[in-house]
Amino acid sequence: MDLVTFGEAMVRLTPPNFQRLEQTTSFDAHVGGGELNVAVAAARFGASARWVSRLPENGLGRLIASRAREQGIDLQIEWTNSDRAGLYFVELGAAPRPSSVLYDRASSAISRVAPGAIDWRRAFEGARWFHVSGITPALSESAAKVTAEALAAAKSAGLTVSYDLNYRGKLWSPEKARKVQEPLMEYVDVLITTEEDTRVVFGIGESADTYERLSAEPYDQVARTLADRFEFSAVAVTLRENPLVLLNSWSAILFADGELYRAPRYEVEVIDRIGAGDAFSGGLIAARLEDRGWDDAVRFATAASALKHSIPGDFCLVTRHEVDQLLRGQSLRVSR
Repeated sequence: MDLVTFGEAMVRLTPPNFQRLEQTTSFDAHVGGGELNVAVAAARFGASARWVSRLPENGLGRLIASRAREQGIDLQIEWTNSDRAGLYFVELGAAPRPSSVLYDRASSAISRVAPGAIDWRRAFEGARWFHVSGITPALSESAAKVTAEALAAAKSAGLTVSYDLNYRGKLWSPEKARKVQEPLMEYVDVLITTEEDTRVVFGIGESADTYERLSAEPYDQVARTLADRFEFSAVAVTLRENPLVLLNSWSAILFADGELYRAPRYEVEVIDRIGAGDAFSGGLIAARLEDRGWDDAVRFATAASALKHSIPGDFCLVTRHEVDQLLRGQSLRVSR
C-alpha cells in the first residue's frame, strides 16, 4: 500500500442545470470528501491507496463505500449502527451568482470517532505516505484528537506526511483552526494550502483585494515563511484567479529544499471546481511516490487538477495519459 488517507466522505446532492435548492425537483448524487478524493486521484495515477474512515451501516454508508471501491480504493472502515452519513448540497452558480455549499453533516459517523478506536498500525502496514486535511479536525473535538493520534502514528511509522490546510469557515473559526492545527504541524512534511487559507489560519500573507488577478510573487514568500516557521520539507500553494464563476485561471507554486518551482497557468472552464484542490494533492503525492522531482511533481499535479475542473462530481476521473497530453500542450479540437 502506497498511500493512506483519513477523513470523512459524504453524499453530495446537486440540483441539475444550475437550479437553486428551492426550485429543484431532483438531484444529481455524488460521493466526495477531501481525503477520499485525494485517494481516488492518486489511485487513478497508479498509486495503491487506502482510505480510513467511519460510516453508518445503512444504504448511504454502503453507497459511499461502494463508490470508493469502484475507484480501486482499499477501505478500513469502522461501521456503526447508531450514527449517520453526512450530506452536503451544492448550488452551482454562474456570474454574478457564486456557487455555494450547504452542509448537513452535524453528528455524522466520523465526527464521533474515538481516540484509540482505529488500529493505525494495521492502517499503515506497508504504506509510504499519509495524507489528511484540516477538514477532519474541524468536525469535532474527538475527530481532532484522532487526527493528532494518526499524525503521530504516521511519523512513528516512518511515513511521509502531507496535510492540506483546507480551511472551511462553515465548520470553525480562524482562531479555533489555528489553535487546533498549529500543534499538528510538527508531524507534517508537506503542507498543501491556498492563497487564502494560509492568511486566514496562520496570519501569513496579505489579503488580496480581488481574486480576479493574482501575482505569484507574494506567495513565493508565503511558502518560504511557512517552511521556515514549521520546518516543512515542502510547501505547495495553489493559486486561483476567478474573474467569472465559470472561467478561472489555475496554477501553483512549490517551495522545497531551498528552491522555488512554478507550474504552468491554465485557463479552465469550470464544470465543477469542487475537488480540484484534492486532485492537486493526489497528483502531487502520486508523482512523489514515483520519485519524481519537485518540479515535475508540481507540474503534474497542477495539470491534473486543471483537468478536474471539467469533471462533474468530486472525484478526479482523468487518466495519466490525459495529464501528460495537457503538459505537452493538448489541442482542444475534438479527439477522433
